Amino acid sequence: MRINGYINHKIVLIASLVMVSSGFATGQPVPGDAENIPYLITFGKGGKTSWGDDDFSQTWFFQIPATYKEPFYIRVFDPDTGGEHDEINGTWNTRMQYSVYGGAGCFTHEDAKAINPVGNYHSGTLLFQRTFGADNRYDNNWYTFGPINPTEGEFYSKWQSYVFKIICDGISGDDGNTYRYFLSRDANSNRAIEGANAFTYEYTFRMWNDLENVMHIYPYIDSGCIYVKINNFDWDSDGTIMAISEVRKGQLLKASGEDEWAEDQITVLDEEIGKSYDFQFIKRKDFLVRNNNVVVRVENQYGEMLKFFSVPIGGVPKYNPGIVVNKKSVISK
Repeated sequence: MRINGYINHKIVLIASLVMVSSGFATGQPVPGDAENIPYLITFGKGGKTSWGDDDFSQTWFFQIPATYKEPFYIRVFDPDTGGEHDEINGTWNTRMQYSVYGGAGCFTHEDAKAINPVGNYHSGTLLFQRTFGADNRYDNNWYTFGPINPTEGEFYSKWQSYVFKIICDGISGDDGNTYRYFLSRDANSNRAIEGANAFTYEYTFRMWNDLENVMHIYPYIDSGCIYVKINNFDWDSDGTIMAISEVRKGQLLKASGEDEWAEDQITVLDEEIGKSYDFQFIKRKDFLVRNNNVVVRVENQYGEMLKFFSVPIGGVPKYNPGIVVNKKSVISK
């Protein structure tokens, strides 16, 4: 049902036997296709940060173009805690709360864009909310929030879009919840909304349990950005992290050990403005670190957090040695 007096709609429960990869190749998944990340992960608030979650909450935003007039749905894959994909710590005792927000302030409120779940980060108008524990009905299955009217979001004139927010909070327990989102035109399947996108300011995700897959995230570099600070948490010294752009062949970034932060800084070149970096996470080859979870965030010289878009703005950056770099932008560290 709708909450806070808004129009009552039935929350649509989809419990179909859909495989993890089904439908993700043609639409708007979170994590995105180009990222090659298996899952988002959030732990219960009683968890240990050494397992790879610094604050036991994760916020994502969905951007819907104003030209889109039909209802849409936010689908969650494997929303429960317990079963095939999640990470147990002793016994299953964890509950996850998903909250969907629209309305004024759901995006533009400063606490909503902060990297820590404090203050009024639940800003906006609550549209849907659901709590999951260990429940076989939802293990390896979909749950769908909706239908949602696009105009129930917060209108953001810069993008000519409506913005919605979904928060996953680990409200109890100490297990890890792995999950995915999909922004869809349909309640029962993953059908893309043309021109839509998703983004976050702090990315907490699970690595693949193999030595070959390379994972990617794509921070967007807006105008006025002179340099960026890159922070990663609990990388477990699991290989290398590298920054790539059209004019940056590959710059190694400092990588964190267990239960610690690492910070690095790179100067932004003129040719990188208005595009995305490709941060590549390349696992070590001599030993498999299993169930490695990592947190990443990036800020500019003003301390403003950069957005990670699930569909990278400007496309996936590929190094092009033929581009002439503007030498005045290059500042040695």
